Amino acid sequence: MARATIIGSGPNGLSAAVALARAGYDVRVLEAAPTVGGGVRTAASTLDGFRHDVCSAVPPAALASPFFRAFGLADRVDWIVPEISYAHPLDGGRAGIAWRDIERTAEGLGRDGAAWLSLLRPLSTRIEGVVDFTGNQMIRMPAAPVTAIRYALRMLQEGTPLAAKSFRSEEAAGLIAGVLAHANTPLPSLAGAAAGLLLAAQAHAGGWMYPRGGAQRIADALVDDLRAHGGVIETGSPVADLAELDWGDPRRGDILLLNTSPRLALSLPDLPARYRRAIEAYRYGPAAAKVDFALDGPVPWTNPDVARSPTVHIGGTQAEVWASENAVARGIVSERPYVLAVQPSVLDPSRAPEGKAVLWSYIHVPHDSGIDAAELITQQVERFAPGFRDRILATHSVPASAREAVNPAEIGGDILGGSFTIAQALRRPTWGIAPWRTPARGVYLASASTPPGPGVNGMAGWHAARTALADAGTPATLDELFR
Repeated sequence: MARATIIGSGPNGLSAAVALARAGYDVRVLEAAPTVGGGVRTAASTLDGFRHDVCSAVPPAALASPFFRAFGLADRVDWIVPEISYAHPLDGGRAGIAWRDIERTAEGLGRDGAAWLSLLRPLSTRIEGVVDFTGNQMIRMPAAPVTAIRYALRMLQEGTPLAAKSFRSEEAAGLIAGVLAHANTPLPSLAGAAAGLLLAAQAHAGGWMYPRGGAQRIADALVDDLRAHGGVIETGSPVADLAELDWGDPRRGDILLLNTSPRLALSLPDLPARYRRAIEAYRYGPAAAKVDFALDGPVPWTNPDVARSPTVHIGGTQAEVWASENAVARGIVSERPYVLAVQPSVLDPSRAPEGKAVLWSYIHVPHDSGIDAAELITQQVERFAPGFRDRILATHSVPASAREAVNPAEIGGDILGGSFTIAQALRRPTWGIAPWRTPARGVYLASASTPPGPGVNGMAGWHAARTALADAGTPATLDELFR
């Protein structure tokens, strides 16, 4: 039986492992951390009884992913699908609210309701076409070309200075700015629009769901299937040099997949100089400084709808969000930073002791920054939720400079697997129709540094496994693996 070794047990590594185990490979996963999951882990990082997501908390791309649909993730994990996908508080108790129901969202935005529908309804009602276009390499012919064109036109609208004229109210303008800021790139920008419009469309399609009990449930479901098909996982097994790793013999069909930074591939022997230069030129961008809060009760938001929303974008007006993100691009952290926050306890009481709550949050910071974001985030939350500071029982802060210790793929604290620009969306990390394949026989890249990029969707892992199977002369489709 041919052997497959996967380094890294994030969602892409585990997705690749599941696919290869189902295809008949003897699969071994090597994970440096003491627990599996990579970007989908949950741990008690503050106080006993408080469960915090270590990296990803709300994965809106998961159930729309072709791989996870074939895998049946919707039925393997208990999902919470909120009525409100995300909220954006403003001063004076105002807020923009992105309900899962797009018509309700438009109604709440008043004079900007028609513009919101025009921007997102054509994408949310055809979410499969958007996912197909963005979930693969965008250099290939899309399966739904009309939807791809609509998506591209809206990228131009929201990714250029025209975005300042899309909406007239601070509620609508702030609501779209908050979701586009996920890309951790200057705003407005085509890259920010590309990432944010997909997320905004998913908010009104399936909604921004999250697993009851924490993101770890996604990893657990994948691990269960892997083990059911004979795969094994070895935790506490870091790999720093591939030249020293016994991963088998590629001449007999053994393969090696790297769910890591592409930089690990530089340790391969006899790597062609051209490929080495390409990997060395691949850029890592701004980072994230994360803070977990254990709270003595829910966040006391001034706006009651914000209190109901698991995901909250905190940053004030569109102009303030843009200023914060553009400051990071210049190597500066704003005194009023954009904060991405998740309060899972509003719909999942299992995450904290009775009457208590958890808050997951991060701000964008320059690459490898050592800043502790706890006070900056506290001040921003307090701005829209007076009394928040008094509810803090404990915090756990991880600066960008320490994130590689948590997840070695996060170079300098870059949680996106590489600077998210249009150029690097197409060259990720190299040009070509199969960037998952390395020049070394039997070795493949399978992380967010390959298409389709960041997001808990398992697609980079699937693309790597699919490429490896095709190279081995045993191509397989998702339908064949999961029938």
